[in-house]
Amino acid sequence: MIESFDQLLAEAGPVCAQQRSRDRLRSHLLAQLVCLGEHTVTGLLSTTGQQFRDWTAAYRLYARDRVDSRVLLDTVRRGVEQTASDDTPLVVAMDDSILRKRGRKIPGSAWRPDPLGAPFQVNFVWAQRVLQMAAAVPEELGGAARTIPMDFALAPTADRPRPRACAEEWKHYRRERKRLNINRLAVSRLETLVRQRREERRTRPLWITVDGRFTNKTFLKGVPTGVAIIGRIRGDARFHEAVRPSNGSVRGGRPRWYGQALPTPEQLRQDDSIPWQTVEAFAAGRRHTFKIKTLDRVRWRVTGAKQTLRVIVIAPLAYRPRQGARLLYRKPAYLICTDPTLPLDQVLQAYLWRWGIEVNFRDEKTLLGVGQARVRNPRSASHLPASAVAAYAMLLLAAHRSRRLSLLPLPAWRRDRRGSRITTASLINQLRCELWAHSINGGLDDFSSSLPRTLKSHKPHPHLESAVFYALAG
Repeated sequence: MIESFDQLLAEAGPVCAQQRSRDRLRSHLLAQLVCLGEHTVTGLLSTTGQQFRDWTAAYRLYARDRVDSRVLLDTVRRGVEQTASDDTPLVVAMDDSILRKRGRKIPGSAWRPDPLGAPFQVNFVWAQRVLQMAAAVPEELGGAARTIPMDFALAPTADRPRPRACAEEWKHYRRERKRLNINRLAVSRLETLVRQRREERRTRPLWITVDGRFTNKTFLKGVPTGVAIIGRIRGDARFHEAVRPSNGSVRGGRPRWYGQALPTPEQLRQDDSIPWQTVEAFAAGRRHTFKIKTLDRVRWRVTGAKQTLRVIVIAPLAYRPRQGARLLYRKPAYLICTDPTLPLDQVLQAYLWRWGIEVNFRDEKTLLGVGQARVRNPRSASHLPASAVAAYAMLLLAAHRSRRLSLLPLPAWRRDRRGSRITTASLINQLRCELWAHSINGGLDDFSSSLPRTLKSHKPHPHLESAVFYALAG
């Protein structure tokens, strides 16, 4: 897998101006993946064995723009584009998240709502806000896909002035708050993606899946033409029939674009006169049968008069929290699709793939420690987490390219899940094995051994190689 990783780094081209900076960047990217402690700059230096050397060059690598993390993520994006044929849609999930911080002088940090707080009490944490896009790469399992990050950017908010500040400061604050709106930033990143694909003459259709955060007027009206949006909406959204524009009334006036009012998604779900349709899609490790209702040729005042939508209502799935328990039901889901001609099964599957970006955020924060670096330079605060996300994306794409990847033996508690897909922790563990195999004296001969079932267990003797490689494999 290390060969595929180095090949991706070579495809990035001029990511650094000097060769020594390029070598230092490679060591930092690999250290971001195999670091066993905190993923700070000093933690990366300790992982690469440079804790007794001068550390200023490592900080200057990010503080003086000697590395461009966007070039690394663009390389991953081009690699993702080549994983499927030109007629297969490129499904991209977009979402925002926060990176918790402690220092009050870290750029972009502010008090933000805690997504892990109790549902009955809004808590606030000091954190940075980030915006990420991840592309779904289908796997060989029937309908499964792995989402790979392809864009990452900080999304700061405007600093609120003091209550007694002058009128000019408040005017500047309102202007900055409008410019730094998360939905405007999402439109800007999406326009950049469309422009890059147009310059590279990419012909794969582009589908963007979002949650309710982005299904609003600011985002939906700013989406470039030719991009299909699949997003979640509220159950009380008001829709109208799509009619041909009339010439107005007899006295003259604006043309009529909206027909009679249609039932809301929640009313559509409760309407027994409209039958349910069954659609199969892959989710949670296997294929499920979903019950849906749909409305075609619908107009919504949020998207504008000239945009025709499709509304999809997904019935709640039944599940048992434990064996023998009674059936429980999850909440229903309400979706819109800005392209009514798309097949229902593909639209549903694309939205189910959106959950992969939530898995990306979890892996980035827990396994890679994105956001743990305590830097105050504005450039470092932007490049360091983006470089860590790029290393994570390169690892996933390198594993996808390595078709015949021989992983380490699974622990005993995971033998029954051998048919499931490879976890990020297993990929990181395999990378540790490939990097450290030649550094441990004695090699990896007799890496694991098993006793016959007829013999009693003996006193365990510490096995250094096995203990190191399985330290974080779980």
